[in-house]
Amino acid sequence: MTSAPLLGQEAPLPYRPCVGVALINRAGGVFVGRRKDADRLGAGAHAWQMPQGGIDAGEAAAAAAVRELHEETNVSPALIRPLGEVPDWLAYDLPADAMKQAWRGRYRGQTQKWFAFAFLGTDEAIDVDHPGGGAHKAEFDAWRWAAFEELPSLVVPFKRPVYESVVAAFAPLATWARSA
Repeated sequence: MTSAPLLGQEAPLPYRPCVGVALINRAGGVFVGRRKDADRLGAGAHAWQMPQGGIDAGEAAAAAAVRELHEETNVSPALIRPLGEVPDWLAYDLPADAMKQAWRGRYRGQTQKWFAFAFLGTDEAIDVDHPGGGAHKAEFDAWRWAAFEELPSLVVPFKRPVYESVVAAFAPLATWARSA
């Protein structure tokens, strides 16, 4: 239950509704992209993340996941198959200095609905330089397949608890190709 702010205090900022995608290839690797803005953010070795993005007004979370995946990786809906979703929404707070910059200071962080998809294509279908067929701005400057267990160490520290929950939920799906 959320209580009203005390007199003289501001109401806490809301979370931005968002989706996240674990794209799993036939070998059990998970797609991670290196954020183009990693140097500006000082992320260094923690610049890698799975595709994620906001949910548009009136858009279902599953549809947003498919859209965001295409907009960030160029992977078309024809090349994926749903494997699962985390039943709960997972939230993280931005550090105070990042909160002022991100989303013009309107959100305290994100609450995310996570989906896992089997990747049915080949690596050539992935294009982080011209995502969405070139219709979208590139968010990643590199990409690779990672093991589930390494994901939390690749992401910025404030997202680690979310990634740990995603790994716990989706790591058993790494063997999807053996049962396909």
